[in-house]
Amino acid sequence: MDLLDSPSDAEGPIGVFDSGIGGLTVVAALRELLPAERIFYIGDTARVPYGGKSRRTIERYSVEIAGLLLAEQAKLIVVACNTASALAVPRLKQIFNLPVQGVIDPGAAAAVRASRNGRIGVIGTRATIASRAYEQAIHALAPEAEVFAEACPLLVPLIEEAWFDDEVTGQVLHRYLDPLLAGGIDTLVLGCTHYPLLREAIARVAGPDVTLVDSAHNCALAVEDILRVRGLAAPARQVGSLDVALTDATEGFLRVAEQALELQIGDVKLRAVQAAG
Repeated sequence: MDLLDSPSDAEGPIGVFDSGIGGLTVVAALRELLPAERIFYIGDTARVPYGGKSRRTIERYSVEIAGLLLAEQAKLIVVACNTASALAVPRLKQIFNLPVQGVIDPGAAAAVRASRNGRIGVIGTRATIASRAYEQAIHALAPEAEVFAEACPLLVPLIEEAWFDDEVTGQVLHRYLDPLLAGGIDTLVLGCTHYPLLREAIARVAGPDVTLVDSAHNCALAVEDILRVRGLAAPARQVGSLDVALTDATEGFLRVAEQALELQIGDVKLRAVQAAG
């Protein structure tokens, strides 16, 4: 397939997408680090979650959403979804002739830097954990590291319900994290972009001796480096902005995320996609 070119230049937006709203954690990090950049975010809320779907389906969804970002003149695509980063980034790089940055490699690198004993825990969706993407990325940097992974399918629904401090959420976290903690991990990768919204609750269960790593800030640093190397950084005079589009109306949780992340989100656009499947 021929590569699809981006018609944008340095003044174009950074295109960011996630299966839902969780990728706004990456947007918040980008806004803080790169205040002059325009950002166009698409949350595929009509088809969330991606975590239980097949590789072929996730690839199809990701290509479709990336195409919508290309139509917005995106100069770079950030896959702010761990599941899509694990399963679809290679396909996106084949199809689109513009930089594509996922969240797996930056998160893995940060975990390796943070770990003192080489025992690293990873939590994520079923698809992310089954892909072993974090394990492979960590071992590429630190072959001797021990990786303890746990799929946590109930966390995203709890976060979407804004049950950040609920007793049920604490019980679920113990169910997922206790086996990892028993393995002696000193670092825990939050391998889903929703999970930083649950950071305080996770920290309470994990305890003070476990360093929590989320890929949002490290992904933003990787984007900054790409923009510099490719000569795509926004002009200093440019005023940064954030546009948010969803594939289905999810205003309730969007506003919770807006408050939790201190983002200013104006009118939300809708973008049509194929029916879920």
